[in-house]
Amino acid sequence: MQRPPPPEDFSLKETRPHLGGGGVTGDKLTSTYDLVEQMQYLYIRVVKAKDLPAKDITGSCDPYVEVKLGNYKGTTRHFEKKSNPEWNQVFAFSKDRIQSSMVEVVVKDKDFVKDDFMGRVSFDLNEVPKRVPPDSPLAPQWYRLDDRKGDKVKGELMLAVWMGTQADEAFPEAWHSDAAAVSSDGLANMRSKVYLSPKLWYVRVNVIEAQDLQPSDKARYPEVFVKAVIGNQALRTKISQSRNINPLWNEDLMFVAAEPFEEHLVLSVEDRVGSNKDEVLGKCVIPLHMVERRLDYKAVNTRWFNLEKHIVVEGEQKKKEIKFASRIHLRICLEGGYHVLDESTHYSSDLRPTAKQLWKRGIGVLELGILNAHGLLPMKTKDGRGTTDAYCVAKYGQKWVRTRTIIDCFTPKWNEQYTWEVYDPCTVITIGVFDNCHLHGGGAKDAKIGKVRIRLSTLETDRVYTHSYPLLVLHTSGVKKMGELHLAVRFTCSSLLNMMHIYSQPLLPKMHYLHPLSLAQIDSLRHQATQIVSMRLSRAEPPLRKEIVEYMLDVDSHMWSMRKSKANFFRIMGVLSGLIAVGKWFDQICHWKNPLTTVLIHILFLILVLYPELILPTIFLYLFLIGIWYFRWRPRKPPYMDTRLSHADNVFPDELDEEFDTFPTSRPSEIVRMRYDRLRSVAGRIQTVVGDLATQGERFQSLLSWRDPRASALFVTFCLVAAIVLYVTPFQVVAFLSGFYVLRHPRFRHKLPSVPLNFFRRLPAKTDSML
Repeated sequence: MQRPPPPEDFSLKETRPHLGGGGVTGDKLTSTYDLVEQMQYLYIRVVKAKDLPAKDITGSCDPYVEVKLGNYKGTTRHFEKKSNPEWNQVFAFSKDRIQSSMVEVVVKDKDFVKDDFMGRVSFDLNEVPKRVPPDSPLAPQWYRLDDRKGDKVKGELMLAVWMGTQADEAFPEAWHSDAAAVSSDGLANMRSKVYLSPKLWYVRVNVIEAQDLQPSDKARYPEVFVKAVIGNQALRTKISQSRNINPLWNEDLMFVAAEPFEEHLVLSVEDRVGSNKDEVLGKCVIPLHMVERRLDYKAVNTRWFNLEKHIVVEGEQKKKEIKFASRIHLRICLEGGYHVLDESTHYSSDLRPTAKQLWKRGIGVLELGILNAHGLLPMKTKDGRGTTDAYCVAKYGQKWVRTRTIIDCFTPKWNEQYTWEVYDPCTVITIGVFDNCHLHGGGAKDAKIGKVRIRLSTLETDRVYTHSYPLLVLHTSGVKKMGELHLAVRFTCSSLLNMMHIYSQPLLPKMHYLHPLSLAQIDSLRHQATQIVSMRLSRAEPPLRKEIVEYMLDVDSHMWSMRKSKANFFRIMGVLSGLIAVGKWFDQICHWKNPLTTVLIHILFLILVLYPELILPTIFLYLFLIGIWYFRWRPRKPPYMDTRLSHADNVFPDELDEEFDTFPTSRPSEIVRMRYDRLRSVAGRIQTVVGDLATQGERFQSLLSWRDPRASALFVTFCLVAAIVLYVTPFQVVAFLSGFYVLRHPRFRHKLPSVPLNFFRRLPAKTDSML
């Protein structure tokens, strides 16, 4: 009988990499080098050539340079009819893959049939100098070209050859030996890059009123509204209640815009003349760079704008065909006091307001070393076999970084380090791993391999964390481990006092609390912000594509999922489990399950009643002792993706299919009907629980509302008697009697509910008035 396969290991593993050539001892680095393993590279900078011989019939040449090292070969671009070309291109060969002791730099002439040999320069690798950053760059030199026999020929080549590491400034832009099989069109998609998110602003448009509108039908009362458009964002006001040619609205419309502002604000006043038929009464176009910027909630000056018909916007040009006397009254501003949310609020990496004037000083530095990955699965098929071209993307604040792509490797080694300034410790850095599908000009989307989130506040300062994180992706077949990502992380604090002060500050800028946005506005504006960010980054070179940005920003986190609903329910139960345990323990005390513990509780109760000033100190001392006791078991590893917490390890296939369904749904009507019935069943239980909570609250309200006159009369009389008794009776006596009554022995207890509980359950609620 065949044994079942062992369960996959989804745990986080601590590692001991050889960082910076010095390794890690305890929590400190033993060298001043960065948080990555040193990788040795042979660098060859091909600068330019001069006096190259003519090869073509026309008496000119089309030169290019070919750098050969063993089985690896890299070429520069070629120049047509130029005997003194200038390339200034760098080639990098990993020392781990060097299979030859000689490197050849060959100058060739581009031809239709066979490229002509023009000359070469050879170097013995044993004689190549080593350069350790931050040394000054190695100066290139002129070398005479040799023919195949080793004799000098006409022409010279300016080169620089040295051994260095990935810390060399030439590393990011160099051609790498890993790219030997990649076309020139795909080279840009291989290199490491740093991207910046566009600066996002909220645009507030307060539509106040319009004057002297000219509807085509003068005999009817116009139903006027204002439509505002910025790019692909369109909002509209309600129909004005004052149905005349001078309508009033006084409504706020909120948009998201990115700097530099490429779109204009286009406002149109329209009259609803019939169902699905609107007449444009006038338009105006407002360039956003001319709009006033506001840092607080001080009033912005209003302005009147003329309304025209048939406005055509071409850059900054405005064509006005017909002028009207109609005007619109607006208050427009760019809100700099808000933070424009483009990430899920649970995983925000930046909480600063838009306006740079409101930024506070940074509190530290986050350093991330992306070391390697291992155990990656094949993501695509090439030449009949599985392959993966992996790269990483990390996002924190406005800075995105992308490592170089490692070609056809299931254990890629990047060893790249990046740094971010930290303004708030309660933020999250996200690192994603992807498969590059654009190296050969393909149109497929880059496939996601998995991602890791690390909350900075869970890290100890000045400690180097080296862990291997599981890369987990949820598929329609279930959760799947795609490999492991090896990271080194260090959070350095510049001022402990400033960081502690941050914990007393609001999480978001003040404007979010002084003039809060509604939940519907936040959801809509976040969607627009993510679309703008993905569009801008996809226009970079090389592009950071839309599917990458949306995966990193958790665009679909708000979509319904039965799995997430279950997970959140059990999270709530986990939070309440402590209170439930305390309640069970107290019930055991009251029922004398352990007489010794109950007697001790009686003694403690007597002490606290006789000396009530000790109650609060006792509570806080108890919490202090609990905190000190749990210090021994404090988490020593950063948090990571937990499949059990996410309920991804035992989810049903149909629930996964529902989670991956499109919106709107693309499934057959029978499946949709079944899921709808299931959702109604779940929602019915939630509805019952919410109704029960509302009923209990309404019963409290009915105590004094005289909805039940007899019950209210009883409660008011009880309150009067209680006030007199409590006034004439010392507090210690009341506390003694109440405590001993609660802790009474089971032989004095009855199974029937108590009188107060019976009275409370008889109080009326508003359930009688519901349909």
